[in-house]
Amino acid sequence: MLTGLFVPLITPFDREDRVALDAVEALADQVLADGATGLVALGTTGEPGALTPAEQRAVLNLTARVCHERGAQLLIGANSPEALRDAAGRGATAALTLVPPFLRPGEEGVVAYFTKVAAESPVPLVVYDIPYRTGQHLSAATLRRLAALPNVIGVKHAPGGVTDDTVDLLADPPAGFAVLGGEDAFLSPLLALGGHGGILASAHVATSRFVELIEAWEKGDLTAVRALTGPLGALSRALFAEPNPTVIKGVLHAQGRIPTAEVRLPLLPASAAHVEEAVRRATALG
Repeated sequence: MLTGLFVPLITPFDREDRVALDAVEALADQVLADGATGLVALGTTGEPGALTPAEQRAVLNLTARVCHERGAQLLIGANSPEALRDAAGRGATAALTLVPPFLRPGEEGVVAYFTKVAAESPVPLVVYDIPYRTGQHLSAATLRRLAALPNVIGVKHAPGGVTDDTVDLLADPPAGFAVLGGEDAFLSPLLALGGHGGILASAHVATSRFVELIEAWEKGDLTAVRALTGPLGALSRALFAEPNPTVIKGVLHAQGRIPTAEVRLPLLPASAAHVEEAVRRATALG
């Protein structure tokens, strides 16, 4: 069972538009030191589509090494047989595999697709369910069918908030199937319903506070939950005020943690106003 906080790492760039691997390593070390269970490499937040194959390999090699050295879990964004083999070869805990985007194959098609992929994959799968990007809604009933597949161990649940299907799924959760929140601002409601943790880009910032929130729900410490839910929700909203990860990069650069706030097309850097608001929220959290 996957539990706790996973941070989907950004890919920082230097002033020559090269991947700043030293900054990747520093970020990885810091979020793990601050209590994250593991990392996600080459997730959406890492801008994988804008990286060359060589850059992708460099990021994977580095994150795999850091997780191995620290005894941390590693999820790798992988959506092809070759990528799944690469994930297994690097000792990944699981592959974060997207519901087939754009085609909108229907829920039966999604189940058939994951049945085939899971049977052939050398590494367990975490289904990435994000219908506002893929165009494909998945019901709670379909998520249960996916959970029943051998080699499928969880879902990154990002339907845009807490939906009727979220409530339905967690009212009778599949055994051994991790429901990890992928909507940062809605982490606390998901945990209240019985979610198992989160894959949260916002946790680049105030990592230890997100860890505290997850642990507070596990312990039933509602005083801590109430103290953290509002500020962390506000921070997440501020960090997602523009397309991910533009504001996050702006904040990390302002904090001196990455060499530039640059992103690659089709993304554009975040506005100064949104970065300043997110920095203010982060500073208030300590």
